[in-house]
Amino acid sequence: MGHKHPESVLVLIHTEDQVLLLQRKDNPDFWQSVTGSLEPGESRHQAAVRELEEETGLRLDNGLRLEETGQRVRFEIYPRWRHRYRPGVTHNWEYEFYLCLPAPVEVQLSEHLAQRWLPLEQARQQASSWTNKEAIGRLIHRKTKGEDGYGRS
Repeated sequence: MGHKHPESVLVLIHTEDQVLLLQRKDNPDFWQSVTGSLEPGESRHQAAVRELEEETGLRLDNGLRLEETGQRVRFEIYPRWRHRYRPGVTHNWEYEFYLCLPAPVEVQLSEHLAQRWLPLEQARQQASSWTNKEAIGRLIHRKTKGEDGYGRS
C-alpha cells in the first residue's frame, strides 16, 4: 500500500438544528463527522462522496446536495500516524463539506461503533477534533446570521 496523501475531507452531516457525530472504533472516546483522505487522482468532491457512502451508506440521490464550504484548515498529523505518509510529511489540509438532511436518519455504520444526532452546540462540544469543532462552530455562526448551511442568505 502506498503512502496516504496529506489532503482530506470532513463532511458535516446536519439538519436545521442537529449534527450527526460518529464514534470511532479504534478510539471509542473520539466522536467525529465523516472524514477521509483523498486517493490518488481523486478530487475533493469525489473523496467526500466516497467517504460519505463508505462511512454512512448515504448516497447523493433523492435531491441530496453535498456542498464544499470553501473552508480548509491545516493541521499537524499526530506523530503516531505519520508512518502512513511520505517521510517528512507532518501536516494535512482538510477541506470542509456540508450535507444538509431534512431530518435525522439512522446511517449504516461500517467504520464506527455508534452514531448520535445532537443539537448544534452540544455537537460542537462533543466533537473530539478541533477542526470538527470549528466546522460546527461555522455552521452555528451561519445559522445565527440567518443564512442557510452553505453561506447564502
